[in-house]
Amino acid sequence: MPALLMFVHMWKAVSIDTWNKKRTQGISSVKETVEGIIEKVRNDGDRALISLTEQFDHVTLDHIRVSEEELDAAYEQVDTRLIEYLIEAEARISRFHEMQMPKELWLEEVEPGVVLGVKTTPLERIGAYIPGGRAAYPSTALMCAIPARVAGVSTICCCSPPPVQPLTLVAMDIAGVDEVYSIGGAQAVAAMALGTETIKPVEKIVGPGNVFVTMAKMLLRDSAEIDFPAGPSEIAILADSTGNPHFIAADILAQAEHDPDAACILVTTDEDLPLKVWTSLQGQLRAEPRFEIIEKALENSGFMTADSLSKGIDMINALAPEHLAIQVADPLNALSGIRNAGSVFVGPYAAVACGDYSSGTNHVLPTAGYARIYSGLDVHHFCKRSSVQAISREGLDNIGDVVEGLADAEGLHAHAESVRIRRKKDAGL
Repeated sequence: MPALLMFVHMWKAVSIDTWNKKRTQGISSVKETVEGIIEKVRNDGDRALISLTEQFDHVTLDHIRVSEEELDAAYEQVDTRLIEYLIEAEARISRFHEMQMPKELWLEEVEPGVVLGVKTTPLERIGAYIPGGRAAYPSTALMCAIPARVAGVSTICCCSPPPVQPLTLVAMDIAGVDEVYSIGGAQAVAAMALGTETIKPVEKIVGPGNVFVTMAKMLLRDSAEIDFPAGPSEIAILADSTGNPHFIAADILAQAEHDPDAACILVTTDEDLPLKVWTSLQGQLRAEPRFEIIEKALENSGFMTADSLSKGIDMINALAPEHLAIQVADPLNALSGIRNAGSVFVGPYAAVACGDYSSGTNHVLPTAGYARIYSGLDVHHFCKRSSVQAISREGLDNIGDVVEGLADAEGLHAHAESVRIRRKKDAGL
């Protein structure tokens, strides 16, 4: 009961600046530590991975890569029903990401003799970080690997803290992962970016993690591209007087149980709703086995009231949350005003947990306000695009004067001449 009384004082009104500051301050505080970890991996390779695993995970590794025998054995340790659920989730996630696939090549004649287009090519080798520690995240293995596989990536490798749980190993196998390494934390990100004796470097690293993992991804962008900063989980709920306080409270608890650094915020036009949600939170919290984690996360949480729905939408766009749940009378109209959100859940029955597991959308999303500039993980993160132009003699004549004139104006004579020589009748072309 004393813990619940403490929780009462945590549910408070907060400002946009305060909430944003809480979400970002943890990442910057670990920069020096992560830089040290990266240098150890850069200098000592596998030896650093083994010693850092002993230091942080209290596990002594005799091998880094998970063997085929270990993957096969994992199936024997997982309930058949759960395997079937993973297969069903894989099908839905694959379906959604297949809908996103661009054409491998498109070409269009935009004027006589000038054909333009785009060629899309998948990356060859990517790395995915799959969190562990406080909980198993087989769903994240699906979310990271499936869009890469759908995009046509040649080799998908995953790192996860040891010991990698059997359910996560099964999920990796179902998702089409090629290599699995029992390494976690910033050292795993460094290994995938820089390479070691055992782990070959990758072109891109995706996946969520704690502040150490997130900082490592940000620091190593010169060695491997990343998806986006994806740190501790967060949710914002936009609600009016029609919002269901029990559903809202349930979504808050669902995000809060991820991590002590998770953040939850209610933005509402109804001044009475925060108290109703608070009351429901107290009742639901009594039954939560991850109470201690939730209690700490709720210190980063609170509510904001808005004079109108349009002002509430402005608040949401300023927060740029990872997850946004909309519970208002006209949710689709509200959705049209949303510019900044990682993933949006429309209506009272769209529980955020559905997107976490099996609606088909991806749950790897930008956090800490980065939804202002980044999109959630999808097939496009695993592709690169090359512009294509096919120009005939007729097309060169159509655009040649512009090319020559602008090139001469810039003082780039050879540029202009490369077109002139093609247009001369005696060039033999």
